[in-house]
Amino acid sequence: MRRPSNYEITNTLFFALALALAFFCLRPGLSGPFLFDDAPNLQDLSAYGGVTDWDTFRAFVFSGFSGPSGRPLALASFLLNDNAWPSDPASFKYTNILLHLLCGCLLLWATLQLCRNYGLPERKAQAYALFSATVWLLHPFLVSTTLYAVQRMTQLAALFVFAGMAGYLHGRQRLAQRPRAAYAWMLASLGLGTVLATLSKENGALLPLLLAVVEFCAPQTQTRPRPARLFLALCLWLPSIALLGYLLRMVDFSSNPWPHRTFNQPERLWTEARLMWDYLRNLFLPRIEGSGLYQDGIVVSHGWLSPPSTLLAAVGLLALFFVGIFARKRWPFLGLALLFFLAGHLLESTVVGLELYFEHRNYLPAAFLFLPIAQGLDALGRHISRRLVAGLAIAIVATLAFLTYQRATLWGQPEGLELYWALAAPNSPRAQNALANYYTRHGEADKADTVMRSAMQKMPDSPLLTMGYLLEKVYLGSARPEDFDWAAQRLTEQPFDAQAVMALRQLVDKVTQKGQPSWTRHATEALLDRLSQAENHSRYALFPIFLRFIPYLKARLALADGRPDEAEAQYRIAMQKYGNIDSAMQMVAEMGNAGYPQHAMRLLDQAEAIYHAQSEASLKFPRSIYDREIARIRAILQNEMR
Repeated sequence: MRRPSNYEITNTLFFALALALAFFCLRPGLSGPFLFDDAPNLQDLSAYGGVTDWDTFRAFVFSGFSGPSGRPLALASFLLNDNAWPSDPASFKYTNILLHLLCGCLLLWATLQLCRNYGLPERKAQAYALFSATVWLLHPFLVSTTLYAVQRMTQLAALFVFAGMAGYLHGRQRLAQRPRAAYAWMLASLGLGTVLATLSKENGALLPLLLAVVEFCAPQTQTRPRPARLFLALCLWLPSIALLGYLLRMVDFSSNPWPHRTFNQPERLWTEARLMWDYLRNLFLPRIEGSGLYQDGIVVSHGWLSPPSTLLAAVGLLALFFVGIFARKRWPFLGLALLFFLAGHLLESTVVGLELYFEHRNYLPAAFLFLPIAQGLDALGRHISRRLVAGLAIAIVATLAFLTYQRATLWGQPEGLELYWALAAPNSPRAQNALANYYTRHGEADKADTVMRSAMQKMPDSPLLTMGYLLEKVYLGSARPEDFDWAAQRLTEQPFDAQAVMALRQLVDKVTQKGQPSWTRHATEALLDRLSQAENHSRYALFPIFLRFIPYLKARLALADGRPDEAEAQYRIAMQKYGNIDSAMQMVAEMGNAGYPQHAMRLLDQAEAIYHAQSEASLKFPRSIYDREIARIRAILQNEMR
């Protein structure tokens, strides 16, 4: 076995130091809270008693709803931290930090193999890979992916993509000496990497396309054989074409393909052209923190010149694409960095109807973005002192580490983070609503009122702000009947907003609490009636997801008002509209917990009938769990009735 050289030992120690530094910089974020999408994705940990056996394990892991694959591998990984909910966010975030370090190690391996395959001498290959992977590892723009618990899905997808790339390139390196073993490595790494990455998050399916980009940018040399054309065609180009075909099938330039969004497909594409440049700006000119998760205030592009920067951004992206294509022969790392970045955004930044902007979308695409900088520093070393170049590289890494530490520290302060985001996003209804809530919680009602009034004046079409202002008055005890009428009138004139629907649930939660005056429940019920009636020109009346929510909310209002017969009738309507046992059992539990076992027993009979009518595919959990739970609830109700 060959002994490692002093140079290799030094590089290993340097990267070990980089890993330790990354852990130190990210550690302050462990004290941060769970955030927006964490609860919806993790709350089923507590369903039917928690994940305690094979049935509940299978139910939780295969009940994912965040994407077409269900992301079962990512969901299974959350069980490393807890099998119930609510839980401690620090445990989840700690695992995410360790996964980030592991991703950095695999990226280093993949980048080193890439540099070797691109014909670099060993010392340069190690230096380029070490600098590039270290910059990625310590970049502050990736902090939000690491410290946002549910974005473990993104991390795991990237981890398996990096592993697949490293294994593929390891095999490719051996094509001349051991072709059979080389193809076995390449095929196994590509297949396993794609499957495991896709089961973590759907953009893992990009691995064949990303490797096709690697092959496209690889320098043509006589000494390093390329994979056979048939292998490339079947294993890389064919899957890539299939993926592109899948995206083309989703093209829909109709006026309203996504009723729950405030933009259509052309508007999304125009806007994403601008946002891609914002991603690049943050990657090459990093800062401590941006506007965080409040991204609903982004100005949507309504045409090539609305705003004018849209056309410039689109032309610029097209220019980057052609620069990547033509630069690959002379500067392969520049071509790779640009084309890999663009290909990495193909799923989340094009025709799929996702929200417009999230930092975590750059976790994978940014993998090789810093290789050209490494090459530039190497070229600079031919003109100035190598020590000076090394000092510059260390200064870059140190600056990134400082910014990452500061950002992680902010992420570790729940209220400080919320306040920073809210102040940094003045055009975001969510941010301004959160800012008003912050002031309300701290007893500064006048400030909260000023924030909400100013925000509504600036963003008059936001139903979230309308509901937020009404909620603020209800929480402060200053609401009057005319406030409910005002909110109802505004909401019927405003576009549909799922956040406003959730605010309606918050309103019902509040007015059904003990001590709340009964008139607030009646006013809330009248508000729901006005929104659900098409003759009021309410856009909410066009959405089945909202209309099935109405009887459920009405049932809770009737229950809190001591009207069990009316509550039962509304629950029955809601059960029928939802048509699934999980929602039905929640309604049975609410009726039973309110002290009406006879009504709850009748609802349980209806829930059981719905359950027996459901297909196996529509059930979140195995039938054994539901059978056990129905029998348990029935026994409890019978005992209470006696």
